[in-house]
Parts: sequence; structure tokens; C-alpha cells
Amino acid sequence: MPPVTPGSSSDSEQNLAFFAIPQSLLLQVGTASILLLQIGEKATTETIQAFGEATEELFRGDRLPILNFPDDHES
Repeated sequence: MPPVTPGSSSDSEQNLAFFAIPQSLLLQVGTASILLLQIGEKATTETIQAFGEATEELFRGDRLPILNFPDDHES
């Protein structure tokens, strides 16, 4: 099978009704979208993890004030 070069075939474009889209453009758009999805996934994961750690600190009670409850032994 001979190697495919960009100018060797008329099949290297997606023919639509009024214009043609080169396959290299489709590949670039697909690659960019996948990279953006991976970056977004990493940022989302770090944000959710930081939110979980902050929630854990809140429920642990380190930052809650100490309340003075009245004694129940009034006789």
C-alpha cells in the first residue's frame, strides 16, 4: 500500500454541499478538543478534591468555637 500524502488523493477532504473541509483541519480540531477536555478534567478533579478537604476540616471542628453549656446540676 503506498503512503498517503496530503496532495496525493482527492479523498483527503470531507466534501459537503458547498465547501470542503480538509482532514488535517478535522484532526487539529479533534486533537485540540481532547486536550482541552483533559485539562478541564484535571482542574475539575483538583477543585473537587480541595473542596472535599475544606469540608473535612469544617466538620472536624477545629475552627468551631467552644460553647459554654450551663450545668444541669442546679439544686
